Amino acid sequence: METPTNISYIKRTPKDYSLSFKLQVVEEIESGQLDRLHADFKYGVQARSTITAMLRKYSAFVWENLSIVSMFNTSEQKSIELEAKVKLLEKQKARAAYLTERADKKVIVFDMLFDLAEKEYDIEIRKNYKPELSKTSKKNIKKQ
Repeated sequence: METPTNISYIKRTPKDYSLSFKLQVVEEIESGQLDRLHADFKYGVQARSTITAMLRKYSAFVWENLSIVSMFNTSEQKSIELEAKVKLLEKQKARAAYLTERADKKVIVFDMLFDLAEKEYDIEIRKNYKPELSKTSKKNIKKQ
């Protein structure tokens, strides 16, 4: 049997991989079935940085501070993973607090704008709902 003699090297970039492929690789690494080094060999990814880029973009886990570790779950690895999860949760909490504060400021600004527009143009922008029932609701209640 003859072997092909002119096998050419095709350089691939992260754009060459489909989204489903990237998510599958990330899921296998996160679940502990593979580590980053073995994922390169299993799937034929040419550069370790490609796997790292996939993890940074599609993973819920923070991978910047971790080195390549074995697949065995040691206590040291578990503590590193837990520390990374704590950091991620702290980042998410800080982001949520920032967004809440920003939303509160927007509400204040919009209220000021509505007040200014109502004064300047002498129109009612806000609806004033009264706690009492409207006339149509009262009629519906009497019919029943």
